[in-house]
Amino acid sequence: MSWVSEHSPLAPDAAPPWLKSLLDNTDQVKRVYRRRVPPELLGMAMTASATAATPGAGRDAAVLVLFSGPPQTHTGGVPEDVDLLVTVRAATLRHHAGQAAFPGGAADPGDLTPVHTALREANEEIGIDTRRLHPVATLERLFIPPSGFHVVPVLAYSPDPGPVAVVDEAETAIVARVPLRAFINPENRIMVYRKENTRRFAGPAFLLNEMLVWGFTGHVISAMLDVAGWAQPWDTEDVRELDEAMALVGREAGYGETQP
Repeated sequence: MSWVSEHSPLAPDAAPPWLKSLLDNTDQVKRVYRRRVPPELLGMAMTASATAATPGAGRDAAVLVLFSGPPQTHTGGVPEDVDLLVTVRAATLRHHAGQAAFPGGAADPGDLTPVHTALREANEEIGIDTRRLHPVATLERLFIPPSGFHVVPVLAYSPDPGPVAVVDEAETAIVARVPLRAFINPENRIMVYRKENTRRFAGPAFLLNEMLVWGFTGHVISAMLDVAGWAQPWDTEDVRELDEAMALVGREAGYGETQP
C-alpha cells in the first residue's frame, strides 16, 4: 500500500483552476450520463443498484480518470496540452475485450476505498507511479452491463504522471495519454450502436487515431465534457454501427502510441 495512504483521502485543493468547472459539478455527471443511456439499460442499472444495496450482492470496481497538464493557463480555459489517460483492453479478455477504457478493475478484499482500488489497479496495469497523482473527487458509482460491476470513477490530477506503459499484454493492448482537445473536437465525435437481437443501443463515442472510445468510457467522458462546459456542438445524428465505426479507426502513429 505504498502508493496510497491508509484511508485514501481526496485532495480537491490539489486540482488546478481549469479543472474546477468539472469538480464543481461532479454530482451532475450521473444524471447527464443517464440521459444518453437507453431506457432498457437504465432500467437494468436501477434494478441492479437496488439489488446491490444488499450486503455482499454487488460487484464493486473503480477506475482512474486521470487528467494531466500544467496547473495554470494564461487563456482562462483548458490548457492546450492537457491530456486524459485511456487504455485499450486486450482482445482476449472475457468482458469488454478490445474496448477503450480507463485503467481500473474489481475491488480486492484489502481495498479500503474506491480510491485505493483505482490507484492499485492503475499501478498494476500500466506501471504508473501513483505517488505522483492527486485523487481529487469521486463520481457516483455507475452500473455496467453485462459484466455486472458497479464502478466508481475516481478523478485525479497530475502535472506530470511520469512514464506509463503496457505491463501485462494479456490485459492491456494500448496505453495512451490522449489530448483533451481531441475529445472536445466535434469532428472526432459520433454516435455508435451495437446490434443486440433487433434492438439498437446508441451512445456517444470518440473516433481517434488508434482507438474508438465508446460504451461506458465514452458515456463518462461525454458526460464530463457536458457538465464541465467543455463540450462543443457536435453531430449527434451521425450514428454508426460498431463494426462500421471500428473500420474507420486508423493504425498510424498518433494518440494510441504508448507514452515513453
